[in-house]
Amino acid sequence: MSVPASTPAPGVPEDVLNFVSDGSQLVVPLALGEPPTLIRALEDNADRFTGVRIHQMDPLGEHRYIRGEFGDRLRHVGYYLGPGSRRAFWEGTCDLVPNHFSEMPLILRRVKPDLVLARAAGPDEHGYFSLGTNADYTATFIGNVPFFLEVTPDMPFTYGGNMIHHSQVAGWIQTDASFPEHIHRDPSPTDQAIAALVAERIADGSCIQVGIGSVPDALLGSLHSHHDLGIHTEVMADGLMKLVESGAATGTRKHHHRNKHVATFAIGSPELLRWLHRNAAVGMSAVDWVNDPRIIAEEPNFVSINATTEVDLMGQAASETIAGRYWSSSGGQADFARGAMYSENGQAFLVLHSTTSKGIGRIRATLTSGSVVTTLKNTVDHVVTEYGVAELRGASLCERAKRLIAIAHPDHRDELRFDARRAGLLH
Repeated sequence: MSVPASTPAPGVPEDVLNFVSDGSQLVVPLALGEPPTLIRALEDNADRFTGVRIHQMDPLGEHRYIRGEFGDRLRHVGYYLGPGSRRAFWEGTCDLVPNHFSEMPLILRRVKPDLVLARAAGPDEHGYFSLGTNADYTATFIGNVPFFLEVTPDMPFTYGGNMIHHSQVAGWIQTDASFPEHIHRDPSPTDQAIAALVAERIADGSCIQVGIGSVPDALLGSLHSHHDLGIHTEVMADGLMKLVESGAATGTRKHHHRNKHVATFAIGSPELLRWLHRNAAVGMSAVDWVNDPRIIAEEPNFVSINATTEVDLMGQAASETIAGRYWSSSGGQADFARGAMYSENGQAFLVLHSTTSKGIGRIRATLTSGSVVTTLKNTVDHVVTEYGVAELRGASLCERAKRLIAIAHPDHRDELRFDARRAGLLH
């Protein structure tokens, strides 16, 4: 592929240091959008500056700076915990800022970022780079904040609001950095049972948002016989790719971006990355548009499916803590739950196993001490376990308790009834 002569040649990783000084606020995309070589260059030269902050959701790796090896010189500010930052947060070497994913650009604009560092594909014959698997919160800064890019061979060139002209790039490098191995877990019988209960409630022509994991994979596999489904989702993953390939998802009944499959980031197998490459049917857009509940609500028959970890008998859902300890963050769960609430014939589902692997009930009289509410009881629509679907929207507290107890594990239902009576939910 020819590249315009006006496109500057790639530099070396240390070039990024020319754009970093004491107190710099840096933004890095989440997950696969992370530029590993540029981050390593910052770490290797951390003694040159102080007070530098890297703002990022869900880092891929537990980098040295996230572990706190450079103190205040270079510190991670997290907006979603993952394997790369969870332990660091527990040990106090990084920060965590609560947020709805849709509001990340607004929060970061208040930080006043100095530079965005991102992995990319390109440049193409027109002088454009693509942020590839990502648009997320970083795409909103194109044209407003300089970018420094790391181009790697496996990053797909995708289209949408994530394309950046070389004139808006402070510098770029080319490396052979690969992506981490993708780990896939086959759905369990419990996952399959939950998926079947949701799938039977999804009509042809629905527009869907679904997360990643074994329950979503099982659900999407059961939708291949559906027709004219639309995709307007936070994350594009393997299950959605297969849904498109089956012919079930065409997007022909969507309100926004008809005939296109919309996401704000992607993560998955090498097969998914190859499928995304120059696939004009996929549009990557910034999260403050994709996850905006007002935009979601304009899609009729919108269906949102997300996982939670605990639900109490009033319907409060705690989705970012496990056993009262922070594990992730809010992400876009409340964004899509609220959007589906206002969609014509919209539905939102929160799915969970009835018990933990140790047999502890996930439907509880009260949330575990230390747990935080991710999705409000007034917003929660359906809660699904392998034992059934509890429809909560518009139900009284008494009726909510009855319906949630009915889908709890049978071994815990008597105790839940006792606790519900003691709390005044049942009489």
